[in-house]
Amino acid sequence: METLILRFERMGRKGKPVTVVAGFTRSARELEEFASRFKKTFATGGTIRGQSIELQGDHRIRLRP
Repeated sequence: METLILRFERMGRKGKPVTVVAGFTRSARELEEFASRFKKTFATGGTIRGQSIELQGDHRIRLRP
């Protein structure tokens, strides 16, 4: 099982909040599927950067298990 890191950032994004989910060890295709599910569930935009998913807004509480 993967240990995921959940982080909240504002730096480098013109003051806009971003939730970063990092620590994935999945393939690029699986990561894209996760990102798509997160974006649909939280009705927000986002992107994949390396092995992490960045979601627009603060979703830390909603993402915790």
